[in-house]
Amino acid sequence: MEEVVRAHGHEHVAAEHESTLELTTDDYLTPAGDCILGVEADRAPADFAEDFVAACRSDAATITLHLEADGHEDTVTASGHPDLAFANDRSMVGRTSDYVDDRTVFVNADKAAADLDRDLVAALADGAALTATLRVD
Repeated sequence: MEEVVRAHGHEHVAAEHESTLELTTDDYLTPAGDCILGVEADRAPADFAEDFVAACRSDAATITLHLEADGHEDTVTASGHPDLAFANDRSMVGRTSDYVDDRTVFVNADKAAADLDRDLVAALADGAALTATLRVD
């Protein structure tokens, strides 16, 4: 099962956060948002299909996030969690920890923003279009 989110990079994309990564529907980004990879996302967790959400709520779920912008790609592998709410209508956050709030879409990720391919990050800082594909198995 997949959910696809399209967003855009921004001049303030730094991707320096060491434990999270985020996409937001907001149309702005300040330099303090060092986990944010894309703005103007066309979807948020509250928009995801119920069967996708249910699958992500399994401890046994493996969730992958494939990021692509301007020919550069990276993939994050993470886990599901029974407490994932997928309720936020503004932003989605992936975490290397097991912390869950209404923005969390996966936990125990093998990468955070700081670990992503730096050519991908540079493309996002130049405003490239971003396709983020979440897959749950």
